[in-house]
Amino acid sequence: MKNYFVNFTKGLAMGAANVIPGVSGGTIALITGIFQRIIDSIKSFNISAFRLLFTGKFKEFAKYTDLFFIISVFFGAIVSIFSLAKILSFLFSNYPIHVWAYFFGLILASVYYVGKTINKWSFSTIGFFILGTAIAMAISFLNPAKENDSAIYLFICGIIAACSMILPGLSGSFILILLGNYRLVMIDSVTNFDMLVLLPVVFGAGFGLLAFSYLLSWIYKKFRNQTISLLTGFILGSLSILWPWKNVISTYIDKHGIAKPLIQQNILPNNYFDITNNDPHIIAAVILLIVGFLTIVVIEKFAQTQEDTQN
Repeated sequence: MKNYFVNFTKGLAMGAANVIPGVSGGTIALITGIFQRIIDSIKSFNISAFRLLFTGKFKEFAKYTDLFFIISVFFGAIVSIFSLAKILSFLFSNYPIHVWAYFFGLILASVYYVGKTINKWSFSTIGFFILGTAIAMAISFLNPAKENDSAIYLFICGIIAACSMILPGLSGSFILILLGNYRLVMIDSVTNFDMLVLLPVVFGAGFGLLAFSYLLSWIYKKFRNQTISLLTGFILGSLSILWPWKNVISTYIDKHGIAKPLIQQNILPNNYFDITNNDPHIIAAVILLIVGFLTIVVIEKFAQTQEDTQN
């Protein structure tokens, strides 16, 4: 029961990460040591698994799919997503710099803790690290599409977002922003429990996870160091998305009549170099950045303690 609760709390952290643009639930999974287990569990839902289920061999089915583990993690993620949607909507509307600063510190620490799991650095791992960083930074400069609530487009959004959600460093929520449907899916529909929007996304996510998990598992096992270095690069490159201080260059109006940023430029905060002018927003943001960094340190220590206990 204790292990299920621990997995549930890890799921909570993953769900929280997946709600926030620029933060990846896969990063949390990798840091807390359950990334490979999640991938293996997802890809085990195959013909053999359903043969066990439909022949009444429920215990064998549960063991084969690591069912209780994946349920505890996903349940935690779902609870987190639905409980945090309203809170994050409020925080992003009223304290955007503070929220982004916290998550900037969160991801900054993740670069170190994910990167240190690489067993051996070589020319190939360094090359993949640089490639991952470049790809993530390039994605951050893409302009978002307009909102689209058609069922087929929502299904496609679910596929793409789910695949990116389990990839450390690639934020499913940020991908939804690029696809134009972040607010529609993660804020409005989750808050109002709009099943007409959520169901196509959920079906797409389920399909994407099953299909992508086989490829990711094979790559991760065969080219572990190169995969982790690529993912570490993704995480580092995503920091450009999370930089707290941005200048909105242009906006667009969504279907709800709300103005949203279309193109943003990272800037230095006001009075950044003026030590005589202590802007409370800057001080608070720096403190929250440090708190975000320390959050990952605590998560890493907790995960290590759990691993030592189980061994």
